[in-house]
Amino acid sequence: MAAPMQVELGFVENVEEFLLKSRFFPSKLGGRPAWLALESLPTTEELSCCECSQPTSFLLQISSPMPQKLETFHRTIFIFVCSNPNCCKPNSNKNFHVFRSQLPRENKFYSTEPAPEIPEENEVDASKCNKLCVVCGCLGPKTCSKCHKVNYCCKGHQALHWKKGHKASCSSGKDDNTDLSKFECLFPEMEIVTETENYQPEDEVEKTDKEKMKEYAEYLKTENMSQTCGEMPEAELQKMASKESENDKQLRKFKKRISLEPEQVLRYDKGQEPLWIAHDPKPDVIPDCKCGAKRQFEFQVLPTLLSHMNVDKVGVSIDWGTLCVYTCSESCSIGNTYSREYLFKQDVV
Repeated sequence: MAAPMQVELGFVENVEEFLLKSRFFPSKLGGRPAWLALESLPTTEELSCCECSQPTSFLLQISSPMPQKLETFHRTIFIFVCSNPNCCKPNSNKNFHVFRSQLPRENKFYSTEPAPEIPEENEVDASKCNKLCVVCGCLGPKTCSKCHKVNYCCKGHQALHWKKGHKASCSSGKDDNTDLSKFECLFPEMEIVTETENYQPEDEVEKTDKEKMKEYAEYLKTENMSQTCGEMPEAELQKMASKESENDKQLRKFKKRISLEPEQVLRYDKGQEPLWIAHDPKPDVIPDCKCGAKRQFEFQVLPTLLSHMNVDKVGVSIDWGTLCVYTCSESCSIGNTYSREYLFKQDVV
């Protein structure tokens, strides 16, 4: 019997907000980035959508340390996405950005000992080293021209801040009591926790025609076609099963595997093959890292994450089949900077 595959599954959980700050090296969805290296953050240009040129929104970050290497004791992968549905196109990654950050255990930002799990007034974060956008937490090169006390990454985020109440405090000179927790451009903030998948691969044996028809009938039932397949003559069912496309088969395999843990939002399986949602398209070539090393698959984000993001709108929404993240196989030295990595988006069309 084959040994079970050790895939780490990600699930979202609500935790106290302070536990998602940089000093805890979190894996999380939404909110503002908990930057790892606190200097040399990605620029506003690097974070602009390649479709519309507007700022992308922080989607998630995954802590993926490699303690076997000195300089990757801390290591985090960050994903940003444009929240404009018009920029979300089938099998296109142009509305996404992925960055890698890593640090040795002894570094200029954090203690070598685990941080105590208590709130702190003066959090260790990127605002100590940079001017950050008060809305999204990314670099904010623009300053409010009236009060000169807050920064923004773009005019759009300044307008959002004023709409939330900064206009009144800015004009009066009083302290800004704007509620910064509910900007429309931020996704809900939750921790991503992992556990090992309990999965035993089935033995690969050739199925008989009857077994294939039975399996296909079960698949139709899961697609709310139970009445149709229940009334369907065996010959017709066999004909449909034989015409099932390769993409249909792969989607069925995907759904079957995910159904074992339907709440999973992420699959971490570094160096292996993604769980594809379709037979094609798949990447022909994964671009090498700028250091010259090959990139390898690290983790994928599932469409189940969308249900936690408050993005569903009538008629239009951002969407994906699966997001597959590829990173430098050597996790090359980048100092206190952020290195761009590669994302392949696969959809069912």
